[in-house]
Amino acid sequence: MHFRKQGIAVLMALFFVVSLIGCGMLNTPQQKPEDTPPPVVPQANQGVEPDILVFMHQNGEKKTMKMEDYIAGVVAGEMKNNWPVEALAAQAILARTFTVQAIADKGGVPERGTQASTDIKEFQAYDANAINDAVRQAVTMTRGMIIVYQGQPIHAWFHASAGGITATAKEGLNYKEMEPPYIVSVPSPDDGAPADVKNWTATFSKKQVVEASAKIGKTVTGVNTIALGQKGPSGRTQTLMINGNTEVAGPDFRVALDGTKLKSMLLDKVEISGDNVIFTGKGYGHGVGMSQWGAYQLAGAGKKSEEIIGHYFKNVTIEKRWN
Repeated sequence: MHFRKQGIAVLMALFFVVSLIGCGMLNTPQQKPEDTPPPVVPQANQGVEPDILVFMHQNGEKKTMKMEDYIAGVVAGEMKNNWPVEALAAQAILARTFTVQAIADKGGVPERGTQASTDIKEFQAYDANAINDAVRQAVTMTRGMIIVYQGQPIHAWFHASAGGITATAKEGLNYKEMEPPYIVSVPSPDDGAPADVKNWTATFSKKQVVEASAKIGKTVTGVNTIALGQKGPSGRTQTLMINGNTEVAGPDFRVALDGTKLKSMLLDKVEISGDNVIFTGKGYGHGVGMSQWGAYQLAGAGKKSEEIIGHYFKNVTIEKRWN
């Protein structure tokens, strides 16, 4: 009888524990799926660090340098060198991936006869003078690491600020190919961005709007009306309607108009005031892939570079290509 009572007591205790688990009361904190870091694996046939030929646009020279030295200059050029090391490390992995992917796909910068360029319009930003100990540490700790999807280097897109949510490639870049499976729209913690990045207003003349439209093959004789058209999954404006009958692609129009002033297509409104067209929006950049201000915030919250990458790119692997 004593043993029977013990058995019943044990069963009741087990039932109580299972009930608590079902209610979530005993659950340990779970990692959010978007913060799950991709696995880091060595390449099957690991190589050695390559030398690359870089076009130095400041003086027009071509310079051979070690890949990791080049990556350090890119990180220093693309991100503030006083940011958390883990954010800089995530940028290093992206910069290295971008370079490897571009070299594999088209030989780098074929019009220059080089594998890379320091001209941001052609390749990536580069600032050797801004390399400091934090940048060196970020590059060293990620040495040889690139992001791959099914064994191939990904499109390592990044931007300044997602304005709270990232874009798909088609809505943010007017990407013509099939949507990459590793790019999805995710929430982005961009609260640390400057006030003029979080919310901004940009004013252009009607003439500038007409000229920008012409640059992307859309002819309009004037701007009587302009309205936000189709929006993508993140809420970014994919098309604008000018005069009610001319549709222009948002991402292309932004670049043609001035991507440093029309900072994003995450627009709240567009209106005409006299001879001016006024856009109101938030964020900075195309919104695809990693948000740099989001990486800053995540790193500040204790996330590692792999976790930051796992937040913005899905079902990828970080592969170590060389020691």
